[in-house]
Amino acid sequence: MKKAVFLDRDGTVIIDRIYLNDPNGIEVYKESYEALQLLHNEGYLIFLITNQSGVARGLVEEANVKIINKIIIDDFGSKGTLISEAYYCPHPVDGGCICRKPNAGMLEQAAKEYDLDLKKSWMVGDRMSDVEAGRRAGARSILLKNDTTPPIDGSFEAAEFVSQNVLEAAKFIISKDRK
Repeated sequence: MKKAVFLDRDGTVIIDRIYLNDPNGIEVYKESYEALQLLHNEGYLIFLITNQSGVARGLVEEANVKIINKIIIDDFGSKGTLISEAYYCPHPVDGGCICRKPNAGMLEQAAKEYDLDLKKSWMVGDRMSDVEAGRRAGARSILLKNDTTPPIDGSFEAAEFVSQNVLEAAKFIISKDRK
């Protein structure tokens, strides 16, 4: 079984544009390239895991979610970093689906499709729902505390680590797993 790092998309790998619907609006955090390359070099499979309730709300076209994810995957691929796949939940916040974070559905689907060991894997994101999705899947979790991170309430367990950006998170993951 393989190890993986699941990364939230908006606010973690790319700047959160709030209901990004225009593929021209993608702006990758500069440290994301180095971070994902480090993880790739360490043998982690990399996945994007993103809630996209804007689809259900009529604010984002589902076709554009797919295009945006493909552009990001192709961009990293052109720099030598493989993102295995991007999973997204197009359902509404109150839709009760198993794929919407904080539920673990997207991580569990990836684990089944790619033969992943979730106990050896990590979830990284800028919201406590990302942290909780990792926990529910049996993975370890890191919270990115940046400009878009909402206030942390006590409804979910704390992350294993709180990071300022995805590069710091990647270095933490590598150092923890090398021990």
